[in-house]
Amino acid sequence: MRQGDGLILAAGGAVLALTVGDIASGGSVAAWSGAHLASTAQAIGGVLGQIGRFGWPLLLIPLLAAIAGRFMALPAALTGALRRATAIIDTVNQSLGGAARWFALGLVIATATVVVQRYVFGYASTKLAESVIYMHALLFLLASASTLLSDGHVRVDIFYSKMSERGKAWVDLTGTYLALIPTSALILWSSTGYMNSTWRILERSREADGLPLVFALKTAIPLFAVLMILQGISMAARAALTIAGEKAPSTPANASAGEI
Repeated sequence: MRQGDGLILAAGGAVLALTVGDIASGGSVAAWSGAHLASTAQAIGGVLGQIGRFGWPLLLIPLLAAIAGRFMALPAALTGALRRATAIIDTVNQSLGGAARWFALGLVIATATVVVQRYVFGYASTKLAESVIYMHALLFLLASASTLLSDGHVRVDIFYSKMSERGKAWVDLTGTYLALIPTSALILWSSTGYMNSTWRILERSREADGLPLVFALKTAIPLFAVLMILQGISMAARAALTIAGEKAPSTPANASAGEI
């Protein structure tokens, strides 16, 4: 099994268990979701919001470590913390990216099925057609951080490849704090309002026979922003260690890749 396969299997198993439980209990799972899911999600969102509100100064630790490391040896506790944070963030994003790659296969199968149904049998399934949109969105939103880890995003490189390791580290650090984190924070801030609204009403498809999971799909947007911020912190931690003359954790050669 590749990284992320266990996550997708666990998610599929959870959905199957909830479906079976709902059928066996005569719809009690669906009834509970309709009555309590929105309030539970808002409570969890409130807790996460408080964590973000008071925990954002922690994002500056790699920047401060890089500046301090330019003039003095960093404490072993700090360098160890930076390495552990990098390992945890990379593992999370690699797992999500590995799980998201299965959406590519699902996207091909669903699209082919929709075409055959419509043009061969004259039948159209709204749920199946909407699932193509869901998988397409989730593939990009959940795999973007993993792609960033493997340096798979488009880079207009004129000078970077010719720089020293410390020079590259300064560029990565500057780009993270001047572009990546502010842009991702703006996406997070601008998306939380309508995410709260969509969870409040448990928004579903406008089509009567469509998928009732629009609220879950929209949640992937702020999740994308959070994952990108975390991966930016991982990049900044690597850069800080390099600037301080410490050995930085290696970057996976192709963290976002993997055959299905």
